[in-house]
Amino acid sequence: MFLKEPSHILILLLVVILLFGAKRLPDSAKSLAKSLRIFKDEMKSEKDDQKKNKGDEETPA
Repeated sequence: MFLKEPSHILILLLVVILLFGAKRLPDSAKSLAKSLRIFKDEMKSEKDDQKKNKGDEETPA
């Protein structure tokens, strides 16, 4: 696995900070969190739609 030791995580964090800079990290984290929240909501909505459609197919018309 890639991140077996704590030192690997520290090196990864250092590289990320160097690439993006300390100023952009909070904005990037907020954007990532917002995107993940939207994705999660869409997945939940899709799952609910599938359950609804499955329930509609089981009831005879």
